Amino acid sequence: MSTSRKPSEEYVVVRHRPGRRLRRTTILLIFSVGCAVLGYAVGLAQGGFRFSSVLQSRNSLVEELDSLHEDFQNAQQRLVTLERGHQIDELALSQARRSIAALEREIISLKADLTFYRNIMAPSEISDGLQVDRLTLSAMREPRRFGFKLVLTQVGDNSSYIGGVVAVNVIGLRDGLKEVIALRDLSEDIIDLGVKFRFRYFQEFEGYLTVPEGFEPVEVQVVAQAQGRKSSQAERTFEWMQLTEN
Repeated sequence: MSTSRKPSEEYVVVRHRPGRRLRRTTILLIFSVGCAVLGYAVGLAQGGFRFSSVLQSRNSLVEELDSLHEDFQNAQQRLVTLERGHQIDELALSQARRSIAALEREIISLKADLTFYRNIMAPSEISDGLQVDRLTLSAMREPRRFGFKLVLTQVGDNSSYIGGVVAVNVIGLRDGLKEVIALRDLSEDIIDLGVKFRFRYFQEFEGYLTVPEGFEPVEVQVVAQAQGRKSSQAERTFEWMQLTEN
């Protein structure tokens, strides 16, 4: 029995070469390893460049930060210096204002004294003889307690002394009714109802008075009576509100 071959079937004869596959595999392996080593080297080189750039940027930022910190400290120091200078200026200005205010008060006081002595020595401008020149009140720390100062003057003929008595009364209201209280009843410095005086140019009377509870002062009446050859009378009324406002 014979076997027939189909026309579509063909056979190929391949020459057998031992070791060729091994060489191809080895070459491929060496090429892959080389590519890997080359890629690693390239990546390492690029990474080194990037690290160097980052390090340089860091150093630059550190230097800039140090510079900014130094500028900030200098600015703070200048600010402290300016603030101290401002405080010194404010203190100097405050002291100058107090000095100016004190000088203004001194000028007012000197003008008042000048007017006072001028009135004494210039009889042609005001009335001659005994005068109730001024009365002042100064509030004390204790409530309803005041320091007082009364000044009598002799205007015109000052060649001789003038003497007499002066009475001071505080007029006010108590429970809606008028009441008159003598200064001696308000002050421990005044003993008599009429205080004696004797002077050539002027005389001052000073002391303290206390306003009793329930009594509301309205005005102060001063009556001075000269005796002897220069007998005369001087009277003057002062508003309590004006006295205590000064």
